[in-house]
Amino acid sequence: MRAMADVVDILLVEDNPGDVRLTREALREAKFKNELYVAEDGVEAIAFLRRQGKYVDAVRPHLILLDLNLPRKDGREVLAEIKGDPDLRRIPVVVLTTSHAEADIVKAYNLHANCYINKPVDIDQFLTVVKSIEDFWLAIVKLPPN
Repeated sequence: MRAMADVVDILLVEDNPGDVRLTREALREAKFKNELYVAEDGVEAIAFLRRQGKYVDAVRPHLILLDLNLPRKDGREVLAEIKGDPDLRRIPVVVLTTSHAEADIVKAYNLHANCYINKPVDIDQFLTVVKSIEDFWLAIVKLPPN
């Protein structure tokens, strides 16, 4: 279990401001102190992870929440880059998307996503899902050191 004093850094890769707001709200009530960073598209996410440009001082996240349908560089490409990079591949990636397509699910796991979760449309269910992610990935799972 994680010490309560630890801060968990989470990178949310999401272009929908409403989903960003709901995720932030769900994590605000988290059992663990966390810092949520947001990348609005795949290009921004990779720059953040590689500490490029305006992200030169970015933290290395403990967990990535990744939408698949993103502008400029989609989540599938981002996932492939993360899992293909020896420096980044150990960061757990939770695909959190509206896509129910079997091809997307198979591709995400073939690209080594750590799990695939469909975003509920209902606000209360969405908050429950984010809290479940927090409970599992931050309270139960032992994450690798940064």
